[in-house]
Amino acid sequence: SSGINAEWPLRPGGKGKGDAKAGAAEPKAEKKGLTAVKVRHILCEKHAKSMEALAELEAGAKFNEVATKHSEDKAGSGGNLGWMTRGSMVGPFQDAAFALPKSTIGSPNYVQVKTKHGYHIIMVEDKK
Repeated sequence: SSGINAEWPLRPGGKGKGDAKAGAAEPKAEKKGLTAVKVRHILCEKHAKSMEALAELEAGAKFNEVATKHSEDKAGSGGNLGWMTRGSMVGPFQDAAFALPKSTIGSPNYVQVKTKHGYHIIMVEDKK
């Protein structure tokens, strides 16, 4: 019987009991929930310009308005990059994006990271 217990986590559709099957499926669903983030960013080549954008955010400006004014990339529409999947972003950007909590453009949780592209100020609107 120890052979069956060793098998069920590896083969949820195998010989295990119903409870075991349900238990094996849950972590998979949870992991699947963290494969994409809906991201906005403000990209500035120079640190000084990114600091100006940060100062505006700290003063209460909306993220999308600051992005439109300061971002130097082609993201357009308020820095909206849309849904980005794990593996499609450069390392520091991806790590920061998946670590951030969800927030809104009017009250954003944001972080600044430096990549080969410049200084990014990132916020996450949703995760899936």
